[in-house]
Amino acid sequence: MAITAPATRPANPRFSSGPCAKIPGFELTMLADAALGRSHRAKIGKDKLKAAIETTRDILGVPADYRIGIVPASDTGAVEMALWSLLGARKATMVAWESFGAGWVTDVVKQLKIDAEVKTAEYGEIVDFATLDFDTDVVFTWNGTTSGVRLPNGDAIPADRAGLTICDATSAAFAQDLPFDKLDVVTFSWQKVLGGEAAHGILILSPRAVERLETYTPAWPLPKIFRMTKGGKLIEGIFVGETINTPSMLCVEDYLVALDWAKSVGGLKGLQDRANANAQAIWDFCAARDWIDNLAVDPATRSNTSVCLKFTDPRITDGAVFAKAVQKRLEAEGVALDVGAYRDAPAGLRIWCGGTIETSDIEAMLPWLEYAFEAEIAALAETA
Repeated sequence: MAITAPATRPANPRFSSGPCAKIPGFELTMLADAALGRSHRAKIGKDKLKAAIETTRDILGVPADYRIGIVPASDTGAVEMALWSLLGARKATMVAWESFGAGWVTDVVKQLKIDAEVKTAEYGEIVDFATLDFDTDVVFTWNGTTSGVRLPNGDAIPADRAGLTICDATSAAFAQDLPFDKLDVVTFSWQKVLGGEAAHGILILSPRAVERLETYTPAWPLPKIFRMTKGGKLIEGIFVGETINTPSMLCVEDYLVALDWAKSVGGLKGLQDRANANAQAIWDFCAARDWIDNLAVDPATRSNTSVCLKFTDPRITDGAVFAKAVQKRLEAEGVALDVGAYRDAPAGLRIWCGGTIETSDIEAMLPWLEYAFEAEIAALAETA
């Protein structure tokens, strides 16, 4: 039987989980006001950096007494700054249920050699936070970008914890609720939910984290780009736009444009609604078919940004080969780019659903996903 290709194509086939799709209608002319060729330490540069910090605070609802800094090396740089500068004062608990969380375990246990308990869960599952000791410093990802599994809430984190909570929220910020009263360090990158350009990270510190920085000196030397204190006091300039090293003012402008767009669609609530609608379209698609399912085992932990899927048809003999063939067919048709599962994750697909994605593009892509599946199943039958 001939397999008919769908008639409608997504207007934007970019579903990469990072760097993610630019804001709808993006054009390079939107960056015409960038402070190019100017020092980031000049007033114009400082003003733009400070505006990026304060608009981030406003949209995310970051408490007034939390510091927000723009730091080098994307989310990775922000997380590393926190780990190297804050850990070691007490025992740590490392929590991982996907590859990036596992990377932080390696850094802390093998590189810093900190006394740490490691709690892990398989892809598609999540660690039970009720079993964690929050008198230790707890390090975790809020949303597993490579597993499509997220922490549903922060209810299990006690307000009177003795340790710090260090949260990699790079694929959660601007799409999911982050309870800042339960989080002492929050990190993310512009390249995720707001589709910004890569290489810059955001580091958010609670008063408790600042107190740790000012009262604790790690046993190891800190590279310059990790140093947030001088003479036992926080370098406050970092958190008002005086960056540790030179930022790209073009990227800063791009982030400011994305933040303005975020406000135009309803701020945090609007961004969450867009991501929820995108993810729901995929969940409904999967619920109506017996050959594909969400990688997340518990619906309460399903990510609304990095939606990870697995093929469940018993005719598939090699899941990795089949998933890659589907991905290649979608890319060849120009209807879904960069939707393969992360290299360390189980075989399947990963479709970004953050707020810069239009639901109409998700809805136009899904029939193509079915088309690609049927075409590859037919190819399997021919070679059997």
